[in-house]
Amino acid sequence: MTVLTPGLTRPGAPTVRPALTELRLTARTFHLGTTLEPGPLTLLTGPSGSGRTSILRAYEALARLAAGATLEEALPDPAAWAPERSAPDPEGRRGFRIGCTTTGPTGPIHLDLAVQTHPELRIVGERLTTDDGTELFTSALRDPTRSTVQAAWHTAGLAPVTRAPLPGDRLGTALLPLRVAGKTAGQRQVLAGAEQVVVALRSVFACDPRPERMRAPTATGTPHDTGRLLPHCGNLASVLRRTRTECSRRHARLVTAVRAGCTGPVVDLRTEDLPDGRTHAVLDRGDGHHTPLPRLGDGELRYLALALVLLTGPGVLDVDPVTEIPSAYQCLTVLADDLDRSMDARQVRELARLAAEMCERGHVRLLGSVRDTAPVREGVTGEPLTVVDLDR
Repeated sequence: MTVLTPGLTRPGAPTVRPALTELRLTARTFHLGTTLEPGPLTLLTGPSGSGRTSILRAYEALARLAAGATLEEALPDPAAWAPERSAPDPEGRRGFRIGCTTTGPTGPIHLDLAVQTHPELRIVGERLTTDDGTELFTSALRDPTRSTVQAAWHTAGLAPVTRAPLPGDRLGTALLPLRVAGKTAGQRQVLAGAEQVVVALRSVFACDPRPERMRAPTATGTPHDTGRLLPHCGNLASVLRRTRTECSRRHARLVTAVRAGCTGPVVDLRTEDLPDGRTHAVLDRGDGHHTPLPRLGDGELRYLALALVLLTGPGVLDVDPVTEIPSAYQCLTVLADDLDRSMDARQVRELARLAAEMCERGHVRLLGSVRDTAPVREGVTGEPLTVVDLDR
């Protein structure tokens, strides 16, 4: 159950899409404190070890927690999150802090989370606050022998605060719509703030196209074939068959993008059935010749997959959007580590240009990392591009 914020659904109101505008973390190796303010199109650069991957994984972890995942599911390697040179407290506990700020109909809402990684993985503190410092929700570990934390949320009724235990392995903010009745003005404020954070975080697609998996034919029409693109893009052919049928205009736009990033003429991108019942994708060269995708280079395959991601939406990607809110009021965030891997300068330039075009429309945001910013700057000048050099 998700309570709809009035500002998101008021007839005639401008579309206000909740979005993450600040990410804070103290985690991983030597990075004792990092704050990032991502815009619609933000690309991170810096040498190996500068924290590019850490930032993207932190964002993905918050997204998974907002979608209801446990800490163990969101942080498969929890020991790597505690800063390498941090000392344990007197009780022998180690951990890290992570937080974010979202903007939307309710204004800036801040979420701060303290996570213990040793001796056991659990949440030890959580705060949800407004920009003026009002505490909408807090939780704290009171008894280490229990698996719960003591939570409290703003009520502004006969009792100013409501207290209750919540699981210590899940994000309390994501659980509030199930626990808060919304009868008082204070409770409705809590629900609005929690919903804004959840909506801003949940529609995240961490994309890492793997050419070796994309070259394999895919089985369509099976119970495991959802028609939604997986993060490694190994089921690309199955998804292309679907998108080509459902939206000819968007497919035509994809063909135009592929033509700009692939070698040789391209008049169409289609799928073909193989004798064994599987499907593979081909480039139609326009002279009767079809080039199977397995024959393309790694850079061409990664370019094609990322272009498809930018031109589609949550209904085509394997993400977990908030289904109770219309997609027009949600913003898909694509996370792409090592975005320019295997690509030449022309492909990076064209992909950056496409990303800027889609991000300007407001329904897609992109946070990625690149090794070389020169082709990106050739493709995009000014807004909405932000380049963050983590070596400075």
